[in-house]
Amino acid sequence: MGKGKAGTEEGLTLSYHVELETRAKKEFFDLPKQIQSRIASVLDDLKHNPRPPGAKKLIGQEGYRVRKGDYRILYTVHDQEHLVRVYRMGHRREVYR
Repeated sequence: MGKGKAGTEEGLTLSYHVELETRAKKEFFDLPKQIQSRIASVLDDLKHNPRPPGAKKLIGQEGYRVRKGDYRILYTVHDQEHLVRVYRMGHRREVYR
């Protein structure tokens, strides 16, 4: 079998490691439990596809944002290390401040 993009076997993709920075961890645990569950499912999805449909490239700063209802997750993707680094998460009216 030949090697595909990023050194993976054809048809297989390597999963990414999702890392939460200190501020993002605090913001996650400050969310209501029901919202934590929704956000956790998004974080799990980022392991398999760091740029899912609906993810937007941020303007004026590095990274992407993905939304889940009124909540946003801001993160950067490091393809060489297969790493997604989440640096902010929270309600849309607060997360960009």
